[in-house]
Amino acid sequence: MFSPFLKKKNSSEQRTVQDINEQTVSDYMLEESLADSGNTETGEGRAYSIFSNKSHMDKPSLDLVFAVEQMVQAKQRVEESHNELQDRLNYANGNIERLSRDLKHLNKVIEDREKSILELERKLTEKNLKVDQMMEDYRELQTALSDQTEELKSLNELERQKYEALLQKNNELQAEKNRKISDLEEKISKLEIEYTHVKQKFEVQREEKAYLVNIVNDFTTRMTAPFSPKTGSNDVSSSE
Repeated sequence: MFSPFLKKKNSSEQRTVQDINEQTVSDYMLEESLADSGNTETGEGRAYSIFSNKSHMDKPSLDLVFAVEQMVQAKQRVEESHNELQDRLNYANGNIERLSRDLKHLNKVIEDREKSILELERKLTEKNLKVDQMMEDYRELQTALSDQTEELKSLNELERQKYEALLQKNNELQAEKNRKISDLEEKISKLEIEYTHVKQKFEVQREEKAYLVNIVNDFTTRMTAPFSPKTGSNDVSSSE
């Protein structure tokens, strides 16, 4: 890469170029060591350290320095690209590991679901068999119930006829009872009227009796009145 710049130079120039190359490589190695040890100096600072001694350089030396700078910048870009690719690779590896775990989990879930489906299919088959048996029993029961229904209809018709006969008899008894109730109410009304008359007669007789009792009491009082003083003296002497 350096040969086009060195073919036209004499030995002194070649020596100068060699010194410059050695100095440049030395500066580059020093910068690399500083960068590896945690130096936070920017790219412009590193470039400045290379260009700091350019004032006394000729064009081939400047071309060489420029070529070295291009190599350094290319190396930095390659390193940045490498770091970026490494980060992307790490991220992709993390995604692959996560997806692998998810795949294992999904496979486990699918396996469990398949087992559940098989179990459900078995239970569904058993249920279908039970349903078929229940349908057969239902048809037999429906046939038996149809016969019993017809028999019950006949019995119901007979009982209805009996009920109509009993209802007619009940209506006749009800009419007879109502007639008797009317007769009894009429008798009760007559007896109430008769009771009222008897009660009135009783009141008259009671008043007459009270009047006669008063007369007798008055007569008795009058008859015993002349003997009252003697009776009173006798009572006084007795008390003494």
